Amino acid sequence: MSDVPDTQLTRDTYERLQAELEDLTTRGRVEIAALIEAARALGDLKENGDYHAAKDSQGKMESRIRQLERMLKNATVVDGAAPSDGKVAHSSVVTLRYEGDDEDDTADYFVGSIEERQGDLTVVSPGSPLGQALMGHAVGETVEYAAPGGSLRVEIVKIGA
Repeated sequence: MSDVPDTQLTRDTYERLQAELEDLTTRGRVEIAALIEAARALGDLKENGDYHAAKDSQGKMESRIRQLERMLKNATVVDGAAPSDGKVAHSSVVTLRYEGDDEDDTADYFVGSIEERQGDLTVVSPGSPLGQALMGHAVGETVEYAAPGGSLRVEIVKIGA
């Protein structure tokens, strides 16, 4: 069993990440290799800032490649269309009010993958405790979920896309 949870992605996001992976493993690796080779030609590697910068860039790029490979390998492609039944689904933007908060004290969340983030909305994974509690529920419903500090209850104030 894999220790990496399935990531739910819309078809567009899945294809965008596939294209990014392809670009990084082809063009990206060739460009970094050329930068490293050019920096090596400058001489002493101990004090060669260009060389160290290129090696740092290579490490970051290889990390992103591994991240994309794991994510895409374990991805489930889901329908990214706005939910038409008025219930929380993947790609919903949900306005929540925590129990005990003032009537006007609400927060907006995007339910989906961090790779699908919309603007500065906080992302809630559908597989997280809050995400699981929200999925399939409608405006006006209150759901409860386990948080590190104990159980929390939230009311669904609005659902958008």
